[in-house]
Amino acid sequence: MSLKLENKVAVITGGNSGIGLGVAKLFANQGAKVTITGRNASTIEKAVLEIGSGSVGVVSNVADVKSFVPLYEKVAETFGKIDVLVVNAGIILMTPLEETSEEVFDQITNINYKGVFFTVQKAHPFLNEGASIIITSSTVADKGIPGSAVYTSSKAAERNLVRSFATELAARKIRVNALSPGAIETPIFEKNGFSQEAALGMNDFFAGAVALKRLGTVDEIAKGYLFLASEDSSYMTGADLVIDGGFRDL
Repeated sequence: MSLKLENKVAVITGGNSGIGLGVAKLFANQGAKVTITGRNASTIEKAVLEIGSGSVGVVSNVADVKSFVPLYEKVAETFGKIDVLVVNAGIILMTPLEETSEEVFDQITNINYKGVFFTVQKAHPFLNEGASIIITSSTVADKGIPGSAVYTSSKAAERNLVRSFATELAARKIRVNALSPGAIETPIFEKNGFSQEAALGMNDFFAGAVALKRLGTVDEIAKGYLFLASEDSSYMTGADLVIDGGFRDL
């Protein structure tokens, strides 16, 4: 059986845990040469061991624009130009309108909006013609959820970046799509400062709010990224692949 990403060079930001790690494992199993990024060296080292297949980990902070060129130069030196870029690093912070400080606003937008823009901009010279860019948005981009205005609007902004990038990069046959997960079984809430009790509460809320009445799994969501990364989606750009158990349309 042929591998869908054989000898393709893939970069996955935020690939050291959760959805990003699941995607990295699947891509490696499908023949890709994988580089992951994250802010924590020890979790990157552990993730690289899990991924195997000669994968590489690079410490990089998406909120720091200066960190992107060294990352892409490292990938080019190790594997060559990039065929698949998964812009997955992101942050969840939930604060009510009246309690949202400028610091929190900047923290969210610097990663989820500004970080996404410059992840793609700085990657441009390092992308092969015909590359696939996948930006992790969220099913909440089209929802109004109390206490989440900055976070949900940052995800909506990502969705618009996908549309704009898709038109700008079409001349190089580079496809740009969003993947919008719903609630997936990952440690994302704990990683973003939620207490265990609060994280369980968020998971219970989302599980109860979807048609399928459960959280999705990392394996389920990773298959969507593989579809967008591979030739299976060759006539798809500017689109949003929603995998959320029925949350958005309820």
